[in-house]
Amino acid sequence: MKESRLFKIIYHILEKGHVTAPELAEKFEVSVRTIYRDIDVISSAGIPIYVTTGRNGGIQILDSYVLDRTLFSDTEKQDILAALQSVSIVNSAFEKEMLTKLSALFHMNANPWFEVDFSRWGSKSQDNTTFELLKNAVIAHKAVLIKYVNSYGTKSERKIYPLKMLYKAKEWYLKAYCVERSDFRIFKFNRIVELKLLPEDFTPMEYPESEENPPKRYNTISLRFPKEMAYRVYDEFEASEITEQENGDLIASAKMPEDNWLIGYLLSFGTQVEVIEPAYLREILSDEAKKIYEKNKP
Repeated sequence: MKESRLFKIIYHILEKGHVTAPELAEKFEVSVRTIYRDIDVISSAGIPIYVTTGRNGGIQILDSYVLDRTLFSDTEKQDILAALQSVSIVNSAFEKEMLTKLSALFHMNANPWFEVDFSRWGSKSQDNTTFELLKNAVIAHKAVLIKYVNSYGTKSERKIYPLKMLYKAKEWYLKAYCVERSDFRIFKFNRIVELKLLPEDFTPMEYPESEENPPKRYNTISLRFPKEMAYRVYDEFEASEITEQENGDLIASAKMPEDNWLIGYLLSFGTQVEVIEPAYLREILSDEAKKIYEKNKP
């Protein structure tokens, strides 16, 4: 118990830089006298810890002190390397260099335990480059000039301040402040057709939570798919939303926004989807299919 507390005291002081004995006593639920005894034990172990008096006095560890690698268990070392490896998957030279150094320090190899590719099929270079550039812009607070295609197909040039990257519903998005609109916006990665990192720095700001989920009308949509579409149905719906019929058909019921996106989404299944409810959606989908036929008939 005592040894565990001694290590926790060291970690806490290293994190805070400067603490007081009463603060440590309250945190570890012991007396101030016990804390001073612990400080003596830590000091006798060769760790450069010292106490200063006066108004701004307190307990500190020499700034140049570095924890010995033996203070970490093998499991903790592996967890550190695994966490760094998860960051290095986006091809950052900084994280990869740090991973190499810590692997050598710990005398432990960082096993390649997973792989992530941010690209669509056939466009690895462009999509991964986009991800890396935007990640660096968010971290360094650099402005970016983009050409963006909105949901109506309109292309525009925007100067934005990238604030945060978001992965949601199997898609990557960028939360940013748009200079042209003087407002916060969410941009879909796949619709950014061109981008350029600008030398301009911007002051970090918080993306307002109220803007994250704009109000939409959501209704329960029930769809029927043949068993041959199982590969896509299970990709795009939760297992709890899917019911398998005796003949192998799949019924998927989920709350979805009723907008232009929904019609396009349903049309993407071609003849392999049947709308069960709401009934009025069948007519809308049928009319759109007829328009497609008329436009493309031989």
